[in-house]
Amino acid sequence: MLLEEIINPDAVLCNANARSKKHCLEILSELLVRSQTDIGADDIFASLIERERLGCTSLEAGVAFPHCRVEGIDRCIAAMIKLSDPIDFDATDGEPVDLVFGLVVPREVTDSHHDDITMITGLLSDAELRSRLREATSSSALYGTLIDAGSTAAPDQLQTVHGN
Repeated sequence: MLLEEIINPDAVLCNANARSKKHCLEILSELLVRSQTDIGADDIFASLIERERLGCTSLEAGVAFPHCRVEGIDRCIAAMIKLSDPIDFDATDGEPVDLVFGLVVPREVTDSHHDDITMITGLLSDAELRSRLREATSSSALYGTLIDAGSTAAPDQLQTVHGN
């Protein structure tokens, strides 16, 4: 799936102020429901918190990938936040987080959903992309940078997943 099919421009927020990891997840929950209005932000927030209790979703290098399964959806839905000031996210490398990419997936995860997750983590592991995302000064620039990277990386990533 193409990145623009799971993340909308209105689900991207640049220079957000989050006081804590919990507050960041609250903001993320609000962004995620913009694409799926029949699910409440409180439900997504509770699922994200539950997932964080299983283990930190930080990917290191100042990036976090909070994700969870949600009842009542049939596709992945994503949101992204660039924080104005990094926050502690309990990362294994001890680095504070300033880039947060959130994802909700259906309760029943398919190979396609796994492919989406693999594509996203692959993109977020790219140091050059992280640098460009950090340089973004507006939500539209942040979205554009992310989508541009996703449109060039998605086919390669999917080839890796399917072993082609």
